[in-house]
Amino acid sequence: MMIGVLFFAALYFGFGTLNLLLSQKWLPAIHYGHVLDPRPLMPAQKRKEIMLSMLTIFLFGTGMVFPWGLLQLGWARLATYAPPIQLGIEIITLIIWNEIHFYINHRLLHTPWLKRFHLPHHRSIITTPWSTYSFHPVEAIMLGNVIMLPMLVHDFSIYSLAAVPIFSIVFNNIGHSNYDFLPDADHDRWWLNGARRHHLHHACYQGNYGFMFPFMDRLLGTTLPADAAKHRIERSRHAL
Repeated sequence: MMIGVLFFAALYFGFGTLNLLLSQKWLPAIHYGHVLDPRPLMPAQKRKEIMLSMLTIFLFGTGMVFPWGLLQLGWARLATYAPPIQLGIEIITLIIWNEIHFYINHRLLHTPWLKRFHLPHHRSIITTPWSTYSFHPVEAIMLGNVIMLPMLVHDFSIYSLAAVPIFSIVFNNIGHSNYDFLPDADHDRWWLNGARRHHLHHACYQGNYGFMFPFMDRLLGTTLPADAAKHRIERSRHAL
């Protein structure tokens, strides 16, 4: 559990710092990409995000006792050897499952019964890399159990399971960067740009419930148009 807490803390602060350097220093210096929502942050927003994120890191880290418990009880097992092709298939499968799991839980968190547990995350209307783990504890628990069901139905490699929080933090940081890393991507390639889609979700509150890829939103009709937040942002800027 202690190793788990240190692991998630390293992911959060490591990738968060890298994201800030990319989006606020390195890429602007070469005039590549642009900020998606130029409005100012809420007062003390970053401090509140980091405080909530520290609680999430604690819950994610200590929550490692549950998959460990599945192994100890014999309800799940790890593959003793997995060739590269198996690792690739397992990681792709877990990425797809992560999208489905996130979409289902995210939609639930927008229902009248659970939205109060999601509102702390949506206080970050303009996102930052520190918004990534800024969750109410109930939301953190709902999102943090993503590997439990897969472990019950397949003997995954430890490397495939360890990849889940790594690609999750990378995707999540991109989604909360408030920076367009693919400014030249046209609408047909928009599926690559999770930062645009998740920026729209925070700006509009409803729609674009997917994690990084758009297939669940397209399948269930919850995709927002590319200009969904344009008038809202312009109106707020004129008010300021």
